[in-house]
Amino acid sequence: MPTNCAAAGCATTYNKHINISFHRFPMDPKRRKEWVRLVRRKNFVPGKHTFLCSKHFEASCFDLTGQTRRLKMDAVPTIFDFCTHIKSVELKSRNLLKKNNNCSPPGPSNLKSNISSQQVLLEHSYAFRNPMEAKKRIIKLEKEIASLRRKMKICLQKERRATRRWIKATCLMKNLETNNVLPKGTSEHILPTALSSLPLEDFKILEQHQQDKILPIL
Repeated sequence: MPTNCAAAGCATTYNKHINISFHRFPMDPKRRKEWVRLVRRKNFVPGKHTFLCSKHFEASCFDLTGQTRRLKMDAVPTIFDFCTHIKSVELKSRNLLKKNNNCSPPGPSNLKSNISSQQVLLEHSYAFRNPMEAKKRIIKLEKEIASLRRKMKICLQKERRATRRWIKATCLMKNLETNNVLPKGTSEHILPTALSSLPLEDFKILEQHQQDKILPIL
């Protein structure tokens, strides 16, 4: 004996005083699969005692020639109110969530949520609460950029002075080798391979180029 309808959102239950009939899912695999598809219930597997009420079938689906109302062999359920069911489920979910938020006492889960929110704020420090805080941050960053530019300028000046001293020392060593003051090949042991292979004239040109070079102001 059927007790209720398996359709989503249908609250019809069996009552012998109401002219509503209940119908089992067909045994034929093809028709049974079609009924399940039309019911549109997730992971739904009808059992031996799973029924659909007559509300979900059109009048043309019934055979009324006998004493009882029976479904025709090709009858399929086509009348469903899915929108009402979805809205009902969403409303219940919202009400349940609201109830849980109001009734849940402050505990480890809430503390964990607060900590997570603080971590997000720390990780995304570019998200400011007000314009004044953003302005202060911008001023601080501008000062840091100016300080880094000064440091970079000092480093470039030191590099230029060191390069000049190296070129002068190299030119001196090449001159001493040319004038036979130092043994031939001394520069090959002292200077890097890339510099020792250069002729003396190239070193003089490089030295003059370094003296004429002006460091751009940052």
